[in-house]
Amino acid sequence: MERFEKPFTRQEPIPEDAIAAAVAVMRSGALHRYGADPSEVAALEAEFAAATDAAHCVAVASGGYAMGCALRALGVGPGDPVLTNAFTLAPVPGAIAALGARPVLVEVTEGLVLDLDDLAAKADRAKVLLLSHMRGHIADMEALVALCAAKGITLVEDCAHTMGAAWAGRPSGRWGRIGCFSTQTYKHLNSGEGGLIVTDDADLAAKMVLMSGSYMLYARNGTAPPETVFARHKAVTPNVSGRMDELRAAILRPQLARLADQVERWNSRYRALEAGFRDAPGLATIPRPQAEAYVGSSIQLRARDPGRVPGFVAGCADRGVDWKWFGAPQAHGFTSAHRHWGYVDPQALPRTDAVLAGLLDMRVPLTFDLDDCAQIARIVREEAAAHLA
Repeated sequence: MERFEKPFTRQEPIPEDAIAAAVAVMRSGALHRYGADPSEVAALEAEFAAATDAAHCVAVASGGYAMGCALRALGVGPGDPVLTNAFTLAPVPGAIAALGARPVLVEVTEGLVLDLDDLAAKADRAKVLLLSHMRGHIADMEALVALCAAKGITLVEDCAHTMGAAWAGRPSGRWGRIGCFSTQTYKHLNSGEGGLIVTDDADLAAKMVLMSGSYMLYARNGTAPPETVFARHKAVTPNVSGRMDELRAAILRPQLARLADQVERWNSRYRALEAGFRDAPGLATIPRPQAEAYVGSSIQLRARDPGRVPGFVAGCADRGVDWKWFGAPQAHGFTSAHRHWGYVDPQALPRTDAVLAGLLDMRVPLTFDLDDCAQIARIVREEAAAHLA
């Protein structure tokens, strides 16, 4: 039997021009964003705001910090309920729980997006929705935004998996009051860790700049609101230091310039895998809506018989193909489910549990080529025939 030999966690090298920019920063010794002039971070903020058509951008230390900062800026505090997806990764409810707030989990559909009927049923429980575009799947954003407006819910988007994606032509992160992005190694821009926050609201932008630790140098933000806006907030906004540093911004700027090309490279691999998996026994692909312009940096399948998944996963692993299973009894690595989050009150989520029971997830690194995708698909079909048929 053939075996796949490439690792699923190996990313592409940092581009040479990004390495050169990083070396220049190191030679300068000015790694703190407010000690550099000109600032790589300020330039990145301006460039990312332009790329997403946002008025303001704040570059921060991580995607998790971005979400916490956004919630703090909206006034979320201890005891406050916050709606969020029942299917997401641990940092999303973690950002809520870290503020002392209470995650209220909303069911997800077989399409892996927020269940708008369940959101409507729970809308009176909270005033903020932290929406996770989990694994790059985007809900019907026009319907979701209309529901939030009707119910008085403020929308914050977690776009860790949708940088470069869009719904109906509008970029992900630009449907709510605030959009939060990650530049962790396995996301669409790679600085190891890092985050970007976008908003059109000048007061929220000013709060988040101050909160991230500007030390009264807030005017050096790449998209700074006017001084009159900062004057409303600078004496009362706590410093919760979480700035992005110059080194990470230098690494990110050349990558941002290539993002559109990278998206197409991911999607060509995604389409090849999707086509190869479509006829696999006992497995179902996840339909992508026509309005969704996705980024295929990972791919998900649903097993029709969850009880047979462990044998399938083990068989694939023996042949070098790495699946993550959201129905596993214990959290494993980056993969966990709501029942594993001890900092979240247990909640009845039967529809989500049914989805997660058979949900399989695979990273699609750009170190794979189309021949690799074809080999992976052959192995998956053979193991599916052996274990899931």
